[in-house]
Amino acid sequence: MTAVLTAGECVAPLARVSGSDLRVPLVQGGDRTYVNFDCAASAPALSQVTDRIEALLPTYSSVHRGAGYASRVSTDCYEKARESVARFVGAGDEQVVVFTRNTTDSLNLLAGCVPGSTVVLDIEHHANLLPWKNSRVVRAADTLAETVRLLVAELCSRPSALLAVTGASNVTGEVLPIAALAEVAHRCGARILVDAAQLAPHRRIDLEAWGVDYLAFSGHKLYAPFGAGVLVGRRDWLDDAEPYLAGGGAVRNVTVESAQWVSAPAPEWASAPARHEAGTPNVLGAAALAAACDALSDLDFDRVAEHEAVLRSRILDGLESVDGLEFLRLWSDAPDTVGIVTFTIDGFEPGEIAAYLSAEHGIGVRDGRFCAHPLLERLGRPDGAVRVSLGLGSCSEDVDRLVDAVRTLVGGNRTWIYAKEGGQWNPVPERRFLLDAQR
Repeated sequence: MTAVLTAGECVAPLARVSGSDLRVPLVQGGDRTYVNFDCAASAPALSQVTDRIEALLPTYSSVHRGAGYASRVSTDCYEKARESVARFVGAGDEQVVVFTRNTTDSLNLLAGCVPGSTVVLDIEHHANLLPWKNSRVVRAADTLAETVRLLVAELCSRPSALLAVTGASNVTGEVLPIAALAEVAHRCGARILVDAAQLAPHRRIDLEAWGVDYLAFSGHKLYAPFGAGVLVGRRDWLDDAEPYLAGGGAVRNVTVESAQWVSAPAPEWASAPARHEAGTPNVLGAAALAAACDALSDLDFDRVAEHEAVLRSRILDGLESVDGLEFLRLWSDAPDTVGIVTFTIDGFEPGEIAAYLSAEHGIGVRDGRFCAHPLLERLGRPDGAVRVSLGLGSCSEDVDRLVDAVRTLVGGNRTWIYAKEGGQWNPVPERRFLLDAQR
């Protein structure tokens, strides 16, 4: 979309998040307000999320089959959380919401339900590469249009059960044409799964309108870092598969014989979502995720896209003239990119850059291969890169601090010495102390 804001003006945070006033020590002495540019890994909690958790804690109890008042309240909260998630993603009537631990957990759950082969791209996060037991990997092309054409050719070449794609790359932030891919998958007789871990925090999702069959994302990337994720999808595969975990809550009736797995009948398993939620669930995590979905639903996603587009442009404009700096990008024709900027600088290891930004400037970024080793290899960066990821709490002042810090580094004006110890870069000597979060 075209941004109404301009890259040169002051851009304030869009929402209040935890840690926005955190002060962190600097290796050269003193402290500064922390800049969190690692939201793509884990985003800080929205104030609405922490408020919801604080309100729920006094009545927290185990859910389902409890007659006590607290149990009734917790059960109601847990089941209503499904409704919030379903509204947030525009789920259809035949789609169910299964609570999991995170996106990886959700994809592994679905992998055990797929009745056939799965087509994936080689650019995926490991969570969308490794779980599929019968996968066919398509090598992405240099343009998005050609990549889609290759997917179509593979899907039509032989029967496939599922096309599993990312909604937005966790390395470059580039967004895939989900609705078009869903149409292609269905035309070729397959269903489609979208890994929305990086898409859900940045763009509005509408499963029914897009024709998406399954969707997975994590609370900890959606400003609800309390250990919950979701798999939303069509019921039939989920009901036909063996339970993801065998245990209480996933069954309707158990006998000694069925529990021993020595004779028919097998245990009488419940239908989804309970079928795949054995054991005491993460009620607080589900409530937190629902609170984040409700808060983001109230937020205009056009404003979110505009906010991060302006800040992202400000980073690109500020760093493009830095000697030896190269931005990572997959395709020249990607129409949309979420708030991620990934780069390398000649003469500096990614870990060295990240250590410097943290130690001398109080800026948190991510370095490495981002659990996407094949993609980093494809991009010619097998040793990794530096990723800057924006969030609702990001502002123009944060961006300017980053740009100034990188320019200072490349200009040879850093104030400390850095060395790699045990595979990790650290300032030498390290004079900062870690805050005791238990105090």
